[in-house]
Amino acid sequence: MDTTSFALRHIGPRREEQKAMLNTIGVTSIEQLVSETVPSEIRLKKDLDLDEAMSEQEYLEHIYELSQLNKVFKTYIGLGYHPTNLPAVIQRNILENPGWYTAYTPYQAEIAQGRLEALLNFQTMVIDLTGMEISNASLLDESTAAAEAMALLFAVRERDQKKDGVNKFFVSDTILPQTLSLLETRATPIGIELVIGNETEFDYSNKYFGALLQYPGKDGQITDIKTFIEKANAAQIKVAVAADILSLIKLEAPGKFGADIVVGTTQRFGIPMGYGGPHAAYFATKEAYKRFLPGRIIGVTRDMNGNRALRMALQTREQHIKRDKATSNICTAQVLLAVMAGMYAVYHGPKGLEFIANKVTNSAATLAEALESLGIPQINTHYFDTLQLKANAANVRSVAEAHKINFYYPDAETVTISLNETTSISDLNDIISIFEEVTGKTTDKITSLLNENTIPGALKRQTDFLTFDVFNSYHSETELMRYIKRLERKDLALNHSMISLGSCTMKLNAASEMLPLSWNSWGNMHPFVPIAQAKGYTTMLKALEKQLTEITGFAGTSLQPNSGAQGEFAGLMVIRAYHHSRGDDHRNICLIPSSAHGTNPASAVMAGMKVVVTKASEDGNIDVDDLRAKAELHKDNLAALMITYPSTHGVYESAIKEITQIIHDNGGQVYMDGANMNAQVGLTNPGNIGADVCHLNLHKTFAIPHGGGGPGVGPICVAKQLVPFLPGNPIIETGGNQAITSISAAPFGSSLACIISYGYIKMLGAKGLKQATEVAILNANYIKERLEGHYKTLYTGEHGRAAHEMIIDCRSFKSHGIEVVDIAKRLMDYGFHAPTVSFPVAGTMMIEPTESESKAEMDRFCDAMIAIRQEIDAVSADDPNSTLKNAPHTLDMLTSDEWLFPYSREKAAFPLDYVRDNKFWPTVRRVDEAYGDRNLICSCAPIEDYIEA
Repeated sequence: MDTTSFALRHIGPRREEQKAMLNTIGVTSIEQLVSETVPSEIRLKKDLDLDEAMSEQEYLEHIYELSQLNKVFKTYIGLGYHPTNLPAVIQRNILENPGWYTAYTPYQAEIAQGRLEALLNFQTMVIDLTGMEISNASLLDESTAAAEAMALLFAVRERDQKKDGVNKFFVSDTILPQTLSLLETRATPIGIELVIGNETEFDYSNKYFGALLQYPGKDGQITDIKTFIEKANAAQIKVAVAADILSLIKLEAPGKFGADIVVGTTQRFGIPMGYGGPHAAYFATKEAYKRFLPGRIIGVTRDMNGNRALRMALQTREQHIKRDKATSNICTAQVLLAVMAGMYAVYHGPKGLEFIANKVTNSAATLAEALESLGIPQINTHYFDTLQLKANAANVRSVAEAHKINFYYPDAETVTISLNETTSISDLNDIISIFEEVTGKTTDKITSLLNENTIPGALKRQTDFLTFDVFNSYHSETELMRYIKRLERKDLALNHSMISLGSCTMKLNAASEMLPLSWNSWGNMHPFVPIAQAKGYTTMLKALEKQLTEITGFAGTSLQPNSGAQGEFAGLMVIRAYHHSRGDDHRNICLIPSSAHGTNPASAVMAGMKVVVTKASEDGNIDVDDLRAKAELHKDNLAALMITYPSTHGVYESAIKEITQIIHDNGGQVYMDGANMNAQVGLTNPGNIGADVCHLNLHKTFAIPHGGGGPGVGPICVAKQLVPFLPGNPIIETGGNQAITSISAAPFGSSLACIISYGYIKMLGAKGLKQATEVAILNANYIKERLEGHYKTLYTGEHGRAAHEMIIDCRSFKSHGIEVVDIAKRLMDYGFHAPTVSFPVAGTMMIEPTESESKAEMDRFCDAMIAIRQEIDAVSADDPNSTLKNAPHTLDMLTSDEWLFPYSREKAAFPLDYVRDNKFWPTVRRVDEAYGDRNLICSCAPIEDYIEA
C-alpha cells in the first residue's frame, strides 16, 4: 500500500472491494461501467492538465511555504473586517472538530438538535443586540444581507406605493463601498433606482419606498439614525440599518428607534478575517415580514410527546417551494461561523462583551487625544472604534507600511484607523510613533486607557441584552467545553456514519485540507490590504482559478460567489451583461426544466429574467421537442437555458449536446448548474457538452465541509466570450475588463475556505480526480444493485445505469400507510441520516454515497434499507403504531418504565446487530412542524411565552 497516496485515503473502497462491487453490478471493470453510464460523445479525449498529485506531507509543506508569502501586518483598515481573538476553546472544539464541520443542514431535526440550539443562541444574540423581533440563522456576508434587505423592503411596499410605481431606494453615502457595489448589482435587474446621498439632507419624498443607513458610518462617524428613522416612518419610508454588532453593545438597538430591518456581520465575534471570509452575516426584522425573510430560520416546536424541540421554521416561504415567486434565492447559511459567533457570545456573556466594547472605544478615545496633541485633527464628533484623521495620506502610508501597519486612506487628505479587540496599549504606542515620525513631533506614551464617552447621549444603549441563562452560565473553559460537547452529541455528522444525500455530495473533508485554516498567516489577513501583502493568497487563488477552469473546460473563473445560489445569480448576471454588450437588452427569457432546483427560477427572476418552464419526459429527461418549441417561440428574446448535468434525476442525458445547440441556434447562452459536478470531473466537463457558464459547489464536489449548513462557496467558470464580464470589486481590482458589479463583499469571496479545495485538487491530481469520479459512479450503482428488488430505481440511463446518485421510488408504500418521511425517520434508529427526501420528485429518496464511503459502510446502509423494506411489508395502512410511524425512538422511550408499543424495545432501538456497536440516539421524537409554524419562536424565550391559548 502506497502510504503517500492521498487518493488511497480519500477514496473509500479498497481495490479488492471494488472488484467485488463490480461483480455485484455485473461488469468486469470500472471502465466498462463508466462507458455504460457516460455517453461516449461527451467523454474527454485527454486527461486533465493538472500538476502531479502531492502527498499530504508535501502539500502541507507547500501550503506552509505559500502562507509565508503573506505579509501579516497590524491592520486597522476596518470597512467591516477586524482582527479578532478566537477563543481557543471554540477553535479546538468547533472549528477543528468534524463533529461540527461535517454535519449537514438540519433538515432532519431529530438528529440535529445540537446545532439547532447553537443557531437559536445565534438568533437570540442578534435579536437582543438589534432590538428586532425575528432573526434568521445567518446570511452570506454583510453586503449580501443589505441587498436582501433592500429586496425585502421593495417586496413589502405599501399597496399605493406599488400602484404608483414607487421604486427609489435611498442609500447613505456613509455605506461601506462593497455594500454599495452589491446594491447596484441587485437593484438594476428588478427595477430599483438607487439614490446615494447625505442622510442629513434627505427630503423624505413619497418617491422612496426605503432607505439604508450605516451605523456607525464607513468613516466611523455615528449619525443620528433615531431622528432619521422617525421622519422616514412618518413618510411611509421603511428603513434598514447596517450595524456593527460590537458597537451595539454601546449603541442603542436600531429596533428601539423603529428600524424595519437590521443587518451586519458577526465576524467581530471571534471569526478570523480570512482575506474576506467565510463569515456569518445577520439579518433581523419585524415579525410582520417573516414570510419574506431570506435564508433559514430556526424555531421552537414540540415533538410527539409534547416536549420542546427545535427545527427549521417556515420552510414553505423558501424558494424550494416558491421557485420564481420567491423574493430571494438564498438557500444556505453560514452555520459553522454562526455557531462560532454565537458561542463567542455564550463564552463572554453580556459582561464580557461589554468589557471588550469598552476597551475598543476607550482605546479609540485615548488614541484620538494623543494624536490631537501631535496636531493631527480627528473630525468624527461621535465614534465607536474608528477615527477619521486629517493628514497627508501618502506620507502616513509610507511610514506606516514601513512599520508593517495598515490604515485606510479614503482620499489624499484623510486617514481612518479602526481599532479592535486585539489592540493593546503597546499597539497604540506603535501607531503614535508613526505619526510622530510623520509630524516630527513627540508626545507622551500611553500607559493606560481613558474612559471617555464618545457615544451621543440620545443613542447610548439603555436596553439590556443576553439575559437568558445560556449567555450567563458557561464562562469558564471547562464549562463551555462541556456545553459544546453536550450539543455535539445530539448531532449526527460524517464522523458517525455515511450521509448519502443526493445532490449534496457529503464526501470526506480531509484533515490535511483543513489544517491550514487555523494558521495565523491565512486567517489574519484583511481582504483590502495592499495586494503585495497578500502574495500567498493571490498565488493560491489564481492557481485554484486555473485548476477549476481546466476541470470545467472553460476560459475563466471567478471565486467571488460565496454560495451555490449566488453562483447561479452571478452566472446569469454575466450572461445578462454579455447580451447587453451586444445591444440585446431585450433578451430576458430563461428556459428552466421542471425538475430544476428551486434556486434556479429564483435566481433567474433576481437577474431580471422571465422564467419559462420546459417539460420533462417520462424517463425524467428534458423533453427535447418541448425545449426546441419554446426556444424557437422565444428566439428573439431568449437569454439562457438553466440545466443541471447529469440531470437532477441522476442520469447523463445523451441529448445534452443537441440541447445546448438548440439554445445557441436561437441566440441564448447555456448555464449549467454544477451541483452534480462530482459525476463529471475527469470524465467530461461543461465546456465539452456545450455550456457557456457553470457554477461549482466547492462545498460539494471539491471537499469544503457543509458545516451544518454552511459555509458554501459557489464560483463560476465561463467560456471565452463571458470572461470580460466576471464580477469586480470597488476596492481590490478583480474580474473582467467589463466587470459586472460585485456578487459578494470580498473581492475573492470566502478565500479562507478556498484553501480546502485547492488542497483537494493538489493532492488528488488529474489521475486521482478522475478516479474519485469513477468510484462515485461505482458506489452509486453498487447501492442500486444491492437495493434491486426491494426498491424501484425511478430513472436510469440508456444502459440501466445511474450516475453518481439514484432516486428510489417510495410512493407505492402508501398502500401500507407508509410515507417517505417515515423511512427517513426510521433510518435514524439504524444510525443513518436520511438521503434527500422528496426532491426532485415527491415521495422519493435520492441517494448519493460519494466516492469516500467504504463498501462496509454502504453495506450497512443497504442492510438498513432492506430491513426497513421488510418492516414496511409487515404493516398495513390501518396500523398507526408501527416502528416506522413511531420512529425515531429516543433513549427516554427505551428507558421508560412504561412500554405501550406492540414491538419490543430491542426491535425499536437495535433493529440490526451492527447498531449495538455504535448506537446514535436521537434526542427528541418526531417534531411537529405545523405547531412550530403556528407558534413561531425564534429565540431562547421559553415556549410558555408563545404557547397557543
